[in-house]
Amino acid sequence: MTLAQLQVGESIKEVQLEPVSRLDLIKYAGASGDYNPIHTIDEEAKKAGLPAIIAHGMWSMGNLAKLFTANYEEGFIQDYSIRFKGMVFLNDVVTLKAILIEKKDQNLHFKVEAINQDERVVLKGKVVYHLY
Repeated sequence: MTLAQLQVGESIKEVQLEPVSRLDLIKYAGASGDYNPIHTIDEEAKKAGLPAIIAHGMWSMGNLAKLFTANYEEGFIQDYSIRFKGMVFLNDVVTLKAILIEKKDQNLHFKVEAINQDERVVLKGKVVYHLY
């Protein structure tokens, strides 16, 4: 099914990410330039009052685009906004979800969220996908 065929209230296929690894976070730090050690060094995360290292918020946010990767021939993400609701830790398995909440002209409005393996929402927001 294409995104254009979706009806309000329908979901697109969920995307389950691989468990978060330290290497993922080290690579993301290099790619983004965010070398805050709470994302890569256990002792530094604990000094900051965290139980363990946490994934970069923007790593989680960027992964949301994977919900739409299979549909880039139909259009593109025109806009999105999110709220961070919880931390993502090493070995967490994050599942990405999107539900169509409105169709207006060539724009599809989705409610999106990322949940961890304990069914806790770690990120939620909205995506506007523009059809060509």
